[in-house]
Amino acid sequence: MIELIVFLPLAGFLAAGLAGQSLGDRGSMLLTSSFVTVSALLSVALFFEVSGNPDAFHTVTLGSWIQSGDLAIDWALRVDTLTAVMLVVVNGVSALVHWYSVGYMAHDPSKPRFFAYLSLFTFAMLMLVTADNLVQMFFGWEGVGLASYLLIGFWYQKPSANAASIKAFVVNRIGDFGYSLGIFATFLLFGSVQFDTIFANVDAVKGTTLDFVGYDVPALTLVALLLFVGAMGKSAQLILHIWLPDAMEGPTPVSALIHAATMVTAGVFLVARMSPLFEAAPDALAVVTVIGAATAFFAATVGLVQNDIKRVIAYSTCSQLGYMFFALGVGAYGAGIFHLFTHAFFKALMFLSAGSVIHALSDEQDMRQMGGLRPHLRTTWALMLVGTLALTGFGIPGLIGFSGFYSKDIVIEAAYAGEVGGSLFAFVMGVAAAFMTSFYSWRLMFMTFENKPRASKDVMSHIHESPMVMLVPLFVLAGGAVFAGFAFQDWFVGDGRLAFWAGSIVQGEHDVVDKAHHVSKWVEWLPTAMMALGLGAAWLFYIRSPQLPGQVAASAKGLYQFLLNKWYFDELYRALIVRPIFALGRLLWIGGDQKTIDGLGPDGVSRTLVAGAKRMRRVQSGYVYHYAFAMLIGVVILVSYIAFYSGGF
Repeated sequence: MIELIVFLPLAGFLAAGLAGQSLGDRGSMLLTSSFVTVSALLSVALFFEVSGNPDAFHTVTLGSWIQSGDLAIDWALRVDTLTAVMLVVVNGVSALVHWYSVGYMAHDPSKPRFFAYLSLFTFAMLMLVTADNLVQMFFGWEGVGLASYLLIGFWYQKPSANAASIKAFVVNRIGDFGYSLGIFATFLLFGSVQFDTIFANVDAVKGTTLDFVGYDVPALTLVALLLFVGAMGKSAQLILHIWLPDAMEGPTPVSALIHAATMVTAGVFLVARMSPLFEAAPDALAVVTVIGAATAFFAATVGLVQNDIKRVIAYSTCSQLGYMFFALGVGAYGAGIFHLFTHAFFKALMFLSAGSVIHALSDEQDMRQMGGLRPHLRTTWALMLVGTLALTGFGIPGLIGFSGFYSKDIVIEAAYAGEVGGSLFAFVMGVAAAFMTSFYSWRLMFMTFENKPRASKDVMSHIHESPMVMLVPLFVLAGGAVFAGFAFQDWFVGDGRLAFWAGSIVQGEHDVVDKAHHVSKWVEWLPTAMMALGLGAAWLFYIRSPQLPGQVAASAKGLYQFLLNKWYFDELYRALIVRPIFALGRLLWIGGDQKTIDGLGPDGVSRTLVAGAKRMRRVQSGYVYHYAFAMLIGVVILVSYIAFYSGGF
């Protein structure tokens, strides 16, 4: 079963990529979508077969891959509860995105190429989550990087899309370099990159140090931090987050696939998979906690003022990834993956609903040009409302709520109960981000669907609801956004969690999920209060007194520009890194390569020969008396030479 789950998307990619012209647009779309759908259904079956059943855990070895000295790596597929969860998330969202794209990309001239790229991305992500060792995971890791580059830059005729795809590729390479160093350090420390070998020997290497840039540092902490650098790049954490908003240049289905449930969660999955190693490196866990909490707060502040509907959701994704990371950092690994699981439903729903709005408004993405759409797009409004309620964590503690209510609240409560360094910081940042998440989410809803229409009459006259091929995937995602938290709470973070995870993630000394269930009532109610305050503030600003946003922005112009320009990270990196590197590159290119190497080398020699040839060419004037004069000079020189050396002078 696992072989079909993994390789069916690859078959779809090869078919659409190599035989797209023969299959045609419709054939390519139906074939790739059907293959991924079968893979998704098999993933659901595997999830219920494996979950809570340690006897179902197994590894399928496909063959020997690398043999080099002491390094021996098999190509193998690891099946356990963590893998099964990720398979459901990746294949489930991918299948829905494939079918949604049938409608969304109906007028695109390159449909076979687009669907081939989607399937390639899915296969690479499946290789990542089923890997049995760090090197095989790195194969999938780089595969999703390549596929995301192709998808973000799918409309390559747009300079902005090309720039965004290159930016994503380069920034991810920085994180991947850290991941590579982590692999090297792991092999140096354990003599293996296979997960079971690493996990079995963690206790044996505690207290070991490694020489790193001249300093002896705790080996496990170093390895964990290097791997986390890779996770920061792929999951767009603070410092390496700058590629994520620009990636919105890709088609909206790409945004849902990459930013909702798949590529951006790869870093979260990596930390969860390596939880036995991180558990033995509390200093590394503290770093994960602080970076995750800072990212949750930072991205939420930027999301408050964005006007592009997809960028608001993108920064929301960045913020929610921060929640997942600080949950892992405080030791609540199950809570982090639970939020990853529920987030996949409601964030994919938000992105695809935004795509439905953009589709209806003739590709308009600026919320300032929207408004008054609810009567025209009632189905899309209702579906996006479900996503918003789930994202903001709407619910009543002790009773019932949407999926985000269950997962985000347990993350915040775990941070409060956590004992790892940075736990209190994570709790405060998480609560603040919960308020801002509610505000910008309802701001998006109110600016898009309420008040008077701000689009032109021509655009409003063409508004229409999306076709059913686009709406059906949204209904499925809405079901997950409503019920996934309630249905799976006990398995992921409740009393049944130990049996459910069955050792696929650590339930160790830093596991605070049990303590999180017994925090004070005010801690339980605080996220709900923040959600309500955010809703109230958004209603006041965008429904009751719509002039307030402009007045606040004018009175706090500096802060508004600071947030609107994303804390000036892009400008800072451009000034400190990009421009100096470009200047150095131009210096080496023009001064070093062109003027020095080429100037003194082949170009210089050729110029000298050309100059000499030009001078010699002047002698060939075509006049007989010039030639006679030259001959006479030659005779005089010859006679003088003979006479001089024969002793005549």
